[in-house]
Amino acid sequence: MRSMDHCTAMFALRRLRCGTRAIGAALMLGAALLASAAAVATTDAELATNARLLASARNDDAAGLARALAEGAAVDSRNRLGETALLIVLRKNRADMASALLAAGAGVNVAAINGVTPLMAAAYAGDVAMMRVLLERGANVAAVDRLGKNAITYAAGEGHTDAVRLLLAHGVDPNTVYRNDLTALMWAAGYGHADTARALIDAGARVDAVDNRGKSALDMAREFRHAATVEVLERAARSAPH
Repeated sequence: MRSMDHCTAMFALRRLRCGTRAIGAALMLGAALLASAAAVATTDAELATNARLLASARNDDAAGLARALAEGAAVDSRNRLGETALLIVLRKNRADMASALLAAGAGVNVAAINGVTPLMAAAYAGDVAMMRVLLERGANVAAVDRLGKNAITYAAGEGHTDAVRLLLAHGVDPNTVYRNDLTALMWAAGYGHADTARALIDAGARVDAVDNRGKSALDMAREFRHAATVEVLERAARSAPH
C-alpha cells in the first residue's frame, strides 16, 4: 500500500513538472512572439520614417526633412532607384537641404543604381560651393556612372565652367577618355559651351582627340553649328604643335 502511494505520488509529481515545463515553454514562446511583433513594428516605423525623409527630399520640403532626421530616419535611405536623399536634393540644387543631410552624416560616395554619385549631381547642377564641401569630405572625382560619365563630363556638358575648373584643380585629367572615346572637351563642344571648352584647352585638353566615330570636338561643334565654340577650337587647333 505504501509502495502504491509512493508510485502515485511520483506520477503526480512528474505530471506537475511536465505541466510546469509546458507552461514555461508556452510563456517563453509568447514572449518571443511579442518581441518579434515589437521588432516588426519598430522596423515598420523606421521604414515609414525613412520614406518620409525621401519624400521630403523629393518635394523640396526642408522642414519635413529636418523632422524625419530628428525622428531617427536613416540618412542614407534609398528609393527604388537607389537614390539617397542627398543625391535627390543635390540634383534639385537644394544646398540648404544637402547641408542638413551632410551634418547628419550622409555618405558622399553613395551612388544610385545607375552609378550617379552626389558629386555628379552637384556638378550637373553647377553647385560649386557644394562640390567643394563634398570634395573636402572625400568625394571620389574619378567615379564613373553606367553611362560612362563622371562629374567633369556632367559639368562640361552643362557648361558649368567653374565646376570644371574645380574638378581640374582636384586632379582630374582633362584628356581622360570616357565611354565611346569621348572627352570632357567633346561634351562641352557638342553642347556649344565655348567658355568651358576654353577652360579645358587651357588646362591641356587635346583638340585633336577623336571619339569612336572618328570625330573631334571641333567636328562636333561644327556639326551642331556652335559658332563661338568652333572659333575657340579652331584657334586652339592652329596654335597646337604638330
